[in-house]
Amino acid sequence: MARLAGKVALVTGGAKGIGKHYSQALAAEGARVMIADIEDASALAGELTQRHGTNSAASASFDVSDEGQVKTLVAKTLERFGQIDVLVNNAAFYAKLKPRNFDEWDVATFDKVLAVNIRGPWLMVKHVAPHMKTRRSGKIINIASGAAYKGVPRMLPYVSSKGAMLAFTRALSRELGDFGIAVNSLSPGYILSETGLENATHVEEERVPVRNSRAFKRDGYPEDLLGTLIFLASSDSDFITGQSIVVDGGSVNN
Repeated sequence: MARLAGKVALVTGGAKGIGKHYSQALAAEGARVMIADIEDASALAGELTQRHGTNSAASASFDVSDEGQVKTLVAKTLERFGQIDVLVNNAAFYAKLKPRNFDEWDVATFDKVLAVNIRGPWLMVKHVAPHMKTRRSGKIINIASGAAYKGVPRMLPYVSSKGAMLAFTRALSRELGDFGIAVNSLSPGYILSETGLENATHVEEERVPVRNSRAFKRDGYPEDLLGTLIFLASSDSDFITGQSIVVDGGSVNN
């Protein structure tokens, strides 16, 4: 039996890039998936429905940093599927950022990164957790980054936001543990996703040095993250909370 049969997963930023792979992997393991993104995810939802059956996926367009839109999304997910068992806080502002020195960031860009990458996950948990608390179960997976461990230069707002997600995970796990809700982080290393290769102006600046820093001397791809994602979403990780698993080919270890 699929490990997530009978479960419902809500994935933010689930339409493209790494998030698309998360949505596909969760559906392949039997979860019904709500794909929520600022981009249109209807085509992906249709693809998953064709592949995995009626009512296996749905989509919603929303801005994760807007509380009203978050509330609407959560209500729509519960109306459609009746429950939320897994929340994947994946939406982030990253691919279109241009690396620059710490004192060259403008306030508007810095604030946007923090609004999407920190406030967004908090708003999602604020409105999903009450449902999970009632059911006394749930899996919250926050997507952090290996960059927070390494202190990657010239991406200060992004790296700071992902460091905050590690602390967010630890603190939240303490608050939700009494309700049987697991809160963990998945910290990818530098991953070559479709959207990253299309939009990132920093690919070539980072790709070779990161690859050389790894114990496994190769590029990382979205598929490398999926086993850990499913592990954290499934009952296999029921006694794990407050942790961050780094999936980066051994770069952080060096």
